[in-house]
Amino acid sequence: MRIGIDAVSLLLRSAGVKTWTWHWIDALRRNASADRIDAVPFIGDLPPLRHERSVLGAFGTWPRIALLHAMNTRGSPLVHLVASRFDVFHMSNQIRRPPRGACITGTIHDLTCWIMPELHTRANIAADRFFAERVLRHAAGLIAVSESTRADAIRLLDVEPERIRVIYPGVADAYFNAAARQTDRPYVLYVGSIEPRKNLDALLNAWDKLQASVREAYDLLIAGPPGWACEKTMARLREGANGVKYLGYVPESELPALFAGATVFAYPSLYEGFGFPVAQAMAARVPVLTSNVSSLPEIAAEGAVLIDPLSEDEIRGGLDRLLNSPSLRASLARQGAIRAAEFRWDVNARKSLEFFHAAAGRSGS
Repeated sequence: MRIGIDAVSLLLRSAGVKTWTWHWIDALRRNASADRIDAVPFIGDLPPLRHERSVLGAFGTWPRIALLHAMNTRGSPLVHLVASRFDVFHMSNQIRRPPRGACITGTIHDLTCWIMPELHTRANIAADRFFAERVLRHAAGLIAVSESTRADAIRLLDVEPERIRVIYPGVADAYFNAAARQTDRPYVLYVGSIEPRKNLDALLNAWDKLQASVREAYDLLIAGPPGWACEKTMARLREGANGVKYLGYVPESELPALFAGATVFAYPSLYEGFGFPVAQAMAARVPVLTSNVSSLPEIAAEGAVLIDPLSEDEIRGGLDRLLNSPSLRASLARQGAIRAAEFRWDVNARKSLEFFHAAAGRSGS
């Protein structure tokens, strides 16, 4: 069977979805035997993963972006011609016109544009709602990245439960065997884009409320690129008060060591469809502090201290507990590593290939 995967996110500045797309295609290709996996638009061997720019150079990127625009142009036959080459065509919200007569599938990463629209740009909301109406409601099969996301999709999009299968993303092997980054001082770590949904200001406020003796013993390292509506947060990060150090964007190849060297990983996000950084931290045997909302309790399981992300006092209290209790940290690290072992890309790929064959069977029946 020939499977086409919309890989446009590899050509854009992106974080979580781009990580998922790159590793997913790589794992599918390694695990496919009789099946062929094509990355659309026409991306052959995967170059190294980079979040801040296209994985291809400008020479390779712009013709493919032009093709994408042509496929999205009303009246253009290109999207139908491209999709006709595949038995299953897996779409994202970048291709706006579903092809006629094709077996279409898609992934639901999160429903934040419905649950917390104030935390998104108008362009993101429009793209996700268009994708839901044109693709998700009519696809032969859908992948949800967590049980929480599946439940949100059934509730908010009125999608039939039998059409949605939960397939957890994986964590790259490098995180499971990572050697700790060497630093002068121990540190608490946050990794993620700087945007309102990540709730970073609440983490900074909670950090300021810690006892001075605790803050003097640890740095708070913030790693991630600026997102949208982040000007005030970025100004705070650049001040570097109370041991806060902003690292900016950290390349994918350097992240495993950065995670592995942390004393605690803190991630008080307001909503996550899966929460890659939490799974990555647990794979690196780092105790986690994260939110008690959306998919995060599901993903973290017994490997985290859970807090109300709207309560700065709970965030502060969770940090205080973790930083003052080596035994708690050790217990959470052990439990987190056990949970993270369930997030392997090869497992994801095998389940995804089964999903594609089932979707093709339903479409052909």
